[in-house]
Amino acid sequence: MAQLSFERKYRVRGGTLVGGDLFDFWVGPFYVGFFGITTIFFALLGTILIFYGASLGPTWNPWLISIEPPPLEYGLSPAPLAEGGLWQIITICAIGAFSSWALREVEICRKLGIGYHVPVAFGAAILAYVTLVVIRPVLMGAWGHGFPYGIFSHLDWVNNVGYAYGNFHYNPAHMIAITFFFTTTLALALHGSLVLSAVNPEKGKEVRSPEHEDTYFRDFIGYSVGPLGIHRVGLFLALNAGIWSAICIVISGTIWFDAWIVWWDWYAELPFWVDL
Repeated sequence: MAQLSFERKYRVRGGTLVGGDLFDFWVGPFYVGFFGITTIFFALLGTILIFYGASLGPTWNPWLISIEPPPLEYGLSPAPLAEGGLWQIITICAIGAFSSWALREVEICRKLGIGYHVPVAFGAAILAYVTLVVIRPVLMGAWGHGFPYGIFSHLDWVNNVGYAYGNFHYNPAHMIAITFFFTTTLALALHGSLVLSAVNPEKGKEVRSPEHEDTYFRDFIGYSVGPLGIHRVGLFLALNAGIWSAICIVISGTIWFDAWIVWWDWYAELPFWVDL
């Protein structure tokens, strides 16, 4: 079935959250909707402000352009545009664009009559971002604890925050998050490679069915979660990667202030070997 004829089957009216039929239309293969309009608005405004901020800086080198958050002395107050105010407005635009896109996904799910797995998954990524630029700075009392919008400056921020707590790799929530990231990659790589091998058989061979895929994994690891199950596993792993990423940073500087390696002292003090 051609892609466009397939799409026409799902171009049904309704399912909108805001605006009724007013924004219930498509541009080519893309559904617009009220939240599509707000996504475009926030994304364009934020991008324009980034270029405006770059025009105030010393360089147009894309690697060095940086929109910095307000200095710590401003606390949680609004700052002048050139001293972090741009960062504050761009952050609002980013949250508006991301949230609008998630709500647009909800409308599409309602039209298709499917579950909300996609917007929920995207919501975990939004949570991680909001944790970095809103939740943690608010808990720490200053917008200046958010990360700057730039390539090298962002990497410098990550590096500095990591070393501010000794070695961030000792953060237990960070360990869990990285484990979920790597496991997500492994699980979906195994799934994707199996699908490719099944639908691209040797010349003269038939395309393999899901039953063959299940048999392969039963032979390989002794168990197969099934074609639907692997997507549920992938969703579970990916959601946890984002959620634990948010947890690992929000607890740093709010409930834990020392080097993270110190947190593991409880392990050395267990009664099994404390007196050895």
